[in-house]
Amino acid sequence: MNEWSGRGKVRAREIEGGVEIAIDGITTQARYYKPLVYEFFRKEFQVRPRWGDFEVELVMEYLGQDAPTLDLDNLAKALLDALKGHVFFDDSQIARLLCERKVGERDRITVQAVKR
Repeated sequence: MNEWSGRGKVRAREIEGGVEIAIDGITTQARYYKPLVYEFFRKEFQVRPRWGDFEVELVMEYLGQDAPTLDLDNLAKALLDALKGHVFFDDSQIARLLCERKVGERDRITVQAVKR
């Protein structure tokens, strides 16, 4: 695997067949993530989009007992829209989507998008 790129809240690296993105911190506003990730890809991590089917795994990790009141479906839509044009051409290329919320070591969202 390659080294992580990025210095702020968003980091990314190329993995076999795709990209892995990590976003530090969680907010209950899913719409916050779309411009954040979009700008990161536009300015700091330029990759070429690919055709074909993709598998996407989204994991939201949080600290503490209570899960944040953030709808995973809205979060997934915002992040897929942000990846469109950078990782894949259109979110209709997503053949498999797995979203998970779990207790973790810190508040973080990770997304892996891998070409099938």
